[in-house]
Amino acid sequence: MRALIQRVSYAKVNVEGQTVGETGPGLLVLLGITHEDTAKDIEWIVRKVLQLRIFNDENGKMNLSVQDIKGELLLISQFTLYADSAKGNRPSYIRSAPPAISIPIYEKTLDAFKSAYIPEKIAAGIFGADMKVSLLNDGPVTIMIDSAFPEI
Repeated sequence: MRALIQRVSYAKVNVEGQTVGETGPGLLVLLGITHEDTAKDIEWIVRKVLQLRIFNDENGKMNLSVQDIKGELLLISQFTLYADSAKGNRPSYIRSAPPAISIPIYEKTLDAFKSAYIPEKIAAGIFGADMKVSLLNDGPVTIMIDSAFPEI
């Protein structure tokens, strides 16, 4: 499981002209799911995202987590995080799990975020929809994490 995490001043996602999820200061999390992902990956991603210290403390040092600042979180499914562009010019998405696998994992991940944090502070897009995501990246701060390589 991969997550591209962006520290944001705000983020929102629209589907067919309607806002389906939005957040104030906090994190936009783009989530990619692969065939091998399990409950262990969900647990690791949720813990890492919520505890990642990428918000400034009173001294301007990135030393606080989204939980510490009581920030919000917008979770968006993003199968292209597993794109393979090594050969040719058209990326392959074979490493991305198909919807039959990824939808239940995405829903369990969303539930895990809501269980581990303040449910009202968690918003989400619509899996598989044509989503329009807008955000104001704060910093900018953008970090990629991967449960298959937790030491990175």
